[in-house]
Amino acid sequence: MNRFIEIFLCLCALIVAFPLFLFAAIATFLTLGQPVFFTQTRAGKGGTVFCLAKLRTMSDARDASGNLLPDDKRVSAAGKLLRRMRLDEYPQLLSIIRGDMALVGPRPLKPETIVQFGPDGQRRGSVRPGLTGWAQVSGNTALSNEEKLRLDLWYIAHRSAALDLKIIFETVGVALFGEHRNASRLDDASSWQDLDNGIENNRVSA
Repeated sequence: MNRFIEIFLCLCALIVAFPLFLFAAIATFLTLGQPVFFTQTRAGKGGTVFCLAKLRTMSDARDASGNLLPDDKRVSAAGKLLRRMRLDEYPQLLSIIRGDMALVGPRPLKPETIVQFGPDGQRRGSVRPGLTGWAQVSGNTALSNEEKLRLDLWYIAHRSAALDLKIIFETVGVALFGEHRNASRLDDASSWQDLDNGIENNRVSA
């Protein structure tokens, strides 16, 4: 996506969604207390690290041994709504304006997760991570990490302004109607990856 258009859309979103974000921040404070924001180091384009910020959606509840409970046990009711509406990710609009992220692209992951993906992780990191992406509108939480990776790599190979706009519009639909696993897109990504791996193996053996 053109950088000027990306910044323009982010500025519009910052202004239009600010009242909702303010309400979300107050709800976070009332249900989870301080801090209101969750921050974590994530890998950007080329492995460059940056600080990702979002509204906190989980408590620090622990079991009798002092270990954090599973994520699904710590997400607040308000947090579930914020995640579905993507309001928890509002602060990342500033990361897009700074250039750490893109409006559309693979979601930013921890640096150690990217390393675990090996060569595929390097390919995934060849573009700026996005606020939303192909995997997020194709199932997101209903997908395994491997399935998300396949969708991310398919997106990188096929990305275009038209595809980015399609993802943005579908993100609105996901926020309104929830996430649904898209089997046909997974099949397409798997078929493309098998073909791409076959081409790469032929190059190596040639």
